[in-house]
Amino acid sequence: MTGKDIFKITLNLVVIYVIGGLILAGVYAKTSPIIFKNNEEAKKQALKQLIPEADTIEMKGDWTIHGKHAEYFVGMKNGDVIGYIVQSFGKGYSSYINTLIAVDKDFKVKRINILGHAETPGLGDEIETDWFKNQFSGKDVEHLKVLKTDTTEYIQAISGATISTRAVSEDAVRNGVNFLIKTIKEGGTESGAAKHG
Repeated sequence: MTGKDIFKITLNLVVIYVIGGLILAGVYAKTSPIIFKNNEEAKKQALKQLIPEADTIEMKGDWTIHGKHAEYFVGMKNGDVIGYIVQSFGKGYSSYINTLIAVDKDFKVKRINILGHAETPGLGDEIETDWFKNQFSGKDVEHLKVLKTDTTEYIQAISGATISTRAVSEDAVRNGVNFLIKTIKEGGTESGAAKHG
């Protein structure tokens, strides 16, 4: 193989890579706004599911937990505040569990939703079940404690997945509710730039 052959092969590879890169850039430029719009729509629907009676749900600010950016929102009906939603993260067995928490004006949990995680299938992923999520309804911050026995007053642990249960209950949800109480009720860190964990 001569130097001329090597040059031709190299030039052909460079041209192929440049064309491939341009095609990928074009596809990204075309799909990126669509993906962003779809993600925003999915977020709106997730928020609406948490406070379905709200006319509007507006972002109020953001905060940081476990080094992760999170947001919080206010739900309004006929111009009056009816509740708040906070995004929070809990450190689970094999992932950070991305959680949305809705509370009423008294900062009692209305409902939660798990947005994302990588917990163990068949064990930790039980945090997504309605049975587990429904336990949070009506709980104040003092009752966001995990017990390994049958309980309705506190949060009952998922058998074999206590770490994931605690990550949601005592980390994500409790810290999220505490953040809302500190920021909204007590008027601290009104900018929302609080940092936890």
